[in-house]
Amino acid sequence: MSESTENKTSKPGVFSMVMSVLAAFLGVQTEKNRQRDFQHGSPKAYIIIGVILTILFVFGLIGLVNLVLATAA
Repeated sequence: MSESTENKTSKPGVFSMVMSVLAAFLGVQTEKNRQRDFQHGSPKAYIIIGVILTILFVFGLIGLVNLVLATAA
């Protein structure tokens, strides 16, 4: 039982932080995860992950538009 209590109070891992940022992009973050992120997470890490995911999203949209324009011509 003490292991589950320790896991709840430990710092979130990289995968957990990425999932939290993706949930924040969609606006579907749970209250439990939001509390964990604010209490145990590093704001710098969330900002860096957010910027990286935003850049990937923008480049993905640019690639998709270029692909559609190339096939439409």
